[in-house]
Amino acid sequence: MPLSRNKIKTRSLRFPKLSTALSLKTLCAFLLLVLTANSLAAEKFTIAAASDLRFALDEVISVYQKQNSQQQLAQPIEVIYGSSGKISTQILNGAPYDIFFSADISYPQKLKAQGFAQSEPAVYAIGRIVLWSAQHDASNLTLKDLTTDKFRRIAIAQPSHAPYGLRAQEALQAEDVWKTIEHKLVFAENIAQAAQMAESGAVDIAVIALSLAKFPGMATQGYYLIDDSLHKPLTQAYIITPYGSGKKSVKQFADFMQSDTAYQIMQKYGFVKPE
Repeated sequence: MPLSRNKIKTRSLRFPKLSTALSLKTLCAFLLLVLTANSLAAEKFTIAAASDLRFALDEVISVYQKQNSQQQLAQPIEVIYGSSGKISTQILNGAPYDIFFSADISYPQKLKAQGFAQSEPAVYAIGRIVLWSAQHDASNLTLKDLTTDKFRRIAIAQPSHAPYGLRAQEALQAEDVWKTIEHKLVFAENIAQAAQMAESGAVDIAVIALSLAKFPGMATQGYYLIDDSLHKPLTQAYIITPYGSGKKSVKQFADFMQSDTAYQIMQKYGFVKPE
């Protein structure tokens, strides 16, 4: 027979009463837990990052969270990947990003000059570009080989807003092949999309970031490392934006990005440690 409402209430009163001291201690512990949870929730932050960092930064964040259990518990970090130029424009238009990791230091420098940065641009890596293909052994190729008929579609990131695309254009111009292959070029929104085009077979070959070519899913294919004397350096830097100003967790992660642990991960993906 189901219990009546009165009987349920009677049973609930049979638990032993806590002493006043113990009750206060429990209440304080509960309030501390609530305050801590609220504090962690308030410390959640958003990173906007260049697409070449898609795999390297994910691993850096994973290690960072393991070393900071409270951060891991709260899952405080959201990452938005895209081209540096478009992210910079979004920040100028009020996008609530706390940290911006750019593939080219010029964008953080411009944001700083316009009052959209609360920190000086800090260099965290030097990037490299490579030729990569899912259909051909790119390790046996050079940029001049792109003029041959077997390469009908070639992907690069859009030079107007993607630093890796601009460096690809500079290298192709330096090798005097740009005009010859310009009609073959397919312009991707960012460097990660250029890599996806090559991986899917939508294009025959692409100029992509070394960091993407070193990702385990793509590392089974060889790549040709493009001579960095053919283009301006890919000096990559970050800033803390006005949204990230005063957030302890933002500063803590920015400091971690300059640590030996973070540098070791970045170097695994082909980034050069800045001097």
